[in-house]
Parts: sequence; structure tokens; C-alpha cells
Amino acid sequence: MTIRLKRRRAGWRRWLIASVAGCAVLGVAPSLLPGELWPPDPVAAPGPAALARGAVAAGAPAALPGLAVLIGEREAHLRAHPLDARSWAVLGAAYTEQGRRTADPARFPKAEAALRTALRLEKSPAALEGLAALAVARRDFPGAKRWGEAARRLAPKRWTTQAVLIDAYTGLGDHKAVGRALERLVKLRPGAAAVRARKAAVYRDRGWREDAVAQITDAVAVARTPAERAAYLEQAGRLAFERGEREEALRYFREALRTDPDQRAAQAGQGRALAALGRTAEALTAYQAALDRQPRPEDALELGELYESLGLERAARVQYGLLRERVRVAAAGGADEELVLGRFEAAHGDPAAAVRRLRAEWRRQPSTAVADALGWALYRDGRAGEALAYAVRATDGERGGGVRSAAYVYHRGLIEREAGRYGAARRHLQEALRINPWFSPLDAPRLRRALAELGEPSVESPPAG
Repeated sequence: MTIRLKRRRAGWRRWLIASVAGCAVLGVAPSLLPGELWPPDPVAAPGPAALARGAVAAGAPAALPGLAVLIGEREAHLRAHPLDARSWAVLGAAYTEQGRRTADPARFPKAEAALRTALRLEKSPAALEGLAALAVARRDFPGAKRWGEAARRLAPKRWTTQAVLIDAYTGLGDHKAVGRALERLVKLRPGAAAVRARKAAVYRDRGWREDAVAQITDAVAVARTPAERAAYLEQAGRLAFERGEREEALRYFREALRTDPDQRAAQAGQGRALAALGRTAEALTAYQAALDRQPRPEDALELGELYESLGLERAARVQYGLLRERVRVAAAGGADEELVLGRFEAAHGDPAAAVRRLRAEWRRQPSTAVADALGWALYRDGRAGEALAYAVRATDGERGGGVRSAAYVYHRGLIEREAGRYGAARRHLQEALRINPWFSPLDAPRLRRALAELGEPSVESPPAG
């Protein structure tokens, strides 16, 4: 009798802990009838919530209206059934996707509380994978790797976990692990739109531009919902812009917005393409519309630099102030925006502070993007010799920097010029122009001036002895 009583008390304590944790997320007092302790998993009715739940479960982009309905339904259900582990996992994943799509990091603590509640109730791969996806959204790639690998150990054939691990390994600069995860993903789920989009991203990072285009084109063709199709159209637009194909990029971005008006990353991309086409007034309008609905710090940086290229210093400072505020808000939600803040400080603020931030970021998650940003910050701080190693890391395919980025190659060219390597500098600056002559309204003109100052290579023989 004593042992049985202890077990019943232990079970009651576990129920109480889960109930209190859940009510902290939902803001209600715990209230259950004895028959409600283990309710069956509810089946979502057809409609926006069902579509959103299917997208979240498949690691695909979900429509914002559907996410709002799904969140409302799961919150209502969990007030009555706080021991439903699967619903907690669904709610946490939905909060994460909503926060990612709206650039609202305030959703992330709610997502974490819901997912940890799910994990306390049941150690499921869905909860672990949800925590990994949340870590990716927060740019916490070591955390994403830890949670994702735990989910994979629990369910090795769960294909969506491999997709999240690709994001984690990419953020850590572990390109071999990315390749292994991609192989497992393709074997488990060949042909899915989300898988093709992941392949396109990996191929882009390796510099396989034609293969990346083929994969994202296929992903657009087989996408199952408007929100998913719009996300892949936006990805196709980014790939086109990186190749310097301004008109094609603009078409992709516009089609993404027509397909899903909430696809604000496409609206910012539209601003980028319009600026490259010289349609400045339209570009400014597009950027501002994107920031009004999805205030991402990287878009504020781009708009600020566009204003600066036009000589509108005060307007640029407003955008840079917005960037700082969004980074502060992100940090309050547990998100890491040190990379974009470091890039801003290097180009427009305090390069020494940028170096400190980016060194810490490099120690934690040494991705190609961080290598480029740290190299540029060191150059701006007057340390070209030290900067060169990072610039090479960001642009050398043998070291993982296979992406064909005009900005990265431009940075390497200027660093080489400062280091006295004029031939290599000229070669890389010319390469950056070939990749995308319109990559930045501020830096593309500077690139051309740097090339003019370098002049043509000498054809004279070197002096004897």
C-alpha cells in the first residue's frame, strides 16, 4: 500500500508540474476533471488550421491566417486538456513559425515554454525537433544541433529532423555534416517540395548555381499551398538577384507577393531588385512596406544603405536606429542578431566593436557568413593582414566558402588590395562585378572606383636581377 501510494503521489506531482507550466503559457488557472487526464489526440478539421498544422509538421512555410487559427484552437484545447503532449508540441511549433514569419521574437519564449512542456509530458521526437527549429529561428545553431541530434537518435527515420539539422550544421560551418544530412534527407523523402528547397539552399552554398535553380524551380512546381509556393518563389528571387538577374528576380518577388501577400521577405527583395534597376522611388516604397509588417534588421540595414547611397543621411540614420532596436527586441526574445549588428557596426559604426562581437560569434558558430563579416570588420579596423584569412575562408570552395557572393568577393578584393596583393585584388574585384554588378547601392560604385584606381596590370617585363 505504501509503494502504491507513493507512485500515485509521484504521478500527481508530474501532472501538477505540467499543468502549471502549461497554464503559465496560456494564462489560465488549472482546472481538470478526472476523466480528462489523458484525452485522445484531436483530429483537426479541414480548413486553415489543418493546412497550417500540416505545413508545420512537414517543416514547410505556413500561412499567417492559418497559423493564427491553429494557435487559437490549440490554446483553447490545452486549457481543457493540459496533459496533451502532442498539442503542446504543435502549439510550440506554430508559435515558432509565427515568430519567424512576422519577425516577432516575442513569440519565441512562448514557443519554448510550450515545447518544454511537451517534452516534460512525453519525450517525443516532435518536441525535440520543435526545440531544434526554434533554436534555428533564434540563430542558436549549437542549440539546434544538440536538440536536432537528440531527435534523430529517438527517431532516425524522421525526415523533417534531417532538414532542421541541415540548417544547424550550415550555421556552424560544418559542411561535411550538411552533406551527410542532405543525403539522409533525400533518401527518406525524395521529391518533396521542402526537400527540394533545402537542396537548393545547400547547392547555392556550394556554388552550384544551376543545380540550385533547378531544385528551387521544381520546389515551386510541387508546392502544396500558396504560402509554401510563395516562400520558394522568394528563394528563387534571391538566387536570381545573386546572379545579377534583376528583372528575373523582380518577377519572382512579385509573383511571391501575389501568391501570398504576407510574404514580406519577397517585398524587401522587390525593393532590392528595384533599386538595382534604378527605380529608386518604387524601391523605397517596397522596403518600407516590408518593414512595416515584418521589421527584420537586415532589411533595415539594406534600406539605410539605399538612403545613404542617395545622400539622405538622416533617413539612413532612422533605419540604422530601427536596426539597433530590432536587435535589442530579438535579444529579449532569446534570438541572436549579432551577425547583422556586427555587419552594421563594421560598415557604419564602430569597427572595433564589430570585431569583438563577431569574434565571439565566430567562436560559437563559425559559418561562412560570419567569416566574411569578421574579415570585413578586421579590415575596417585597420587589420587587413588578419582579415585576409577570414576573407579567404568565406570565398574558397575548398574551405567551405563555395557560395558565389559578389559582396564576399568584393570584400576579399579590397582586403587583398590593402595587403598589397594587387593582382589578386584586381582579379577578385573583377569577379565580383561578373557575379552581380548591382549587388549593393553603396558598395558596387565603390568597387568600380577601386578597380579604376588599381588600373590595368602591367605588361612590362620585371626589372632584371
